[in-house]
Amino acid sequence: MPICIQNDLPVKNDLLKEGVVVIEENRAKNQDIRPLKILILNLMPKKEETERQLLRLLGNSPLQIKVEFLHVTTHTAKNTANSYLEKFYTTFSDIKDKYYDGLIITGAPIEHLEFEEVNYWEELKEIFNWSKTHIFSTLNICWAAQASLYYHYGIKKEKVSEKIFGVFEHEVLIKNHALTRGFTDRFLAPHSRHTKIEEDKLLTIDELQTLAKSDKAGTLLIIAKNLRKIFITGHIEYEADTLHNEYIRDKSSGLPIEVPFNYYPENDDTKEPKNTWRCVAYLFYHNWLNQVYQLTPYDLKDLEK
Repeated sequence: MPICIQNDLPVKNDLLKEGVVVIEENRAKNQDIRPLKILILNLMPKKEETERQLLRLLGNSPLQIKVEFLHVTTHTAKNTANSYLEKFYTTFSDIKDKYYDGLIITGAPIEHLEFEEVNYWEELKEIFNWSKTHIFSTLNICWAAQASLYYHYGIKKEKVSEKIFGVFEHEVLIKNHALTRGFTDRFLAPHSRHTKIEEDKLLTIDELQTLAKSDKAGTLLIIAKNLRKIFITGHIEYEADTLHNEYIRDKSSGLPIEVPFNYYPENDDTKEPKNTWRCVAYLFYHNWLNQVYQLTPYDLKDLEK
């Protein structure tokens, strides 16, 4: 089944070219089913790139998905026009009385700041708190995973001496879990971050489980056992050239940056990188949506009970 997005969202044409099935709002309203309602809080500066990455994965499901985009109002976007946000995004004040099957919160390039120094931290805390009663399952990506672990469990982030940057091998730690069903025992996934979580403290919280971890990059996938909160410290949604673009950006700016680990063929940054984690991304999002579909109450207002 298709994803339902706004009729004229610019990335729609990119998705159609890839064969992702997209249904327009007008047609979806005439179908007598309840689609899964997914809200995406997009904190990344390049909004359209992140929209494309996530919608591509959400579209790989037999379920109909109704997607809405959310942005924070306490931060002024430098790379996205206000007219774009007003047309395709909503604000928390507009949706705080609504209920959703799932929420995705993206990463953000603000690791150098303490959480309390982020200008939209108070707004994000309000969204975290609201999600407890209005969202069945929240998927937190990279910086958002660290922020959510800090807000909900007091797990801090720590700076690393060298950026965790590249494509790393991970091991599935819990066999046959619903979210890693179909994964090989060891798999590749990208990371791009200057910080890590307090791994030791993570082990002391009974509510949490670690599903996948890398010897080099650390924990990748953490869940609350009831699947209400999920944390991905890496970027399985990334496209083949995303790490390349980040590398060239930092290199051109004179920042200290190493060639992404295990990314370029023969470690040669003049050669085209390949996507070696695509199957993992599709499998994970398919598994997550399936669990949300199976476990979410039909009447989302029951989430508050």
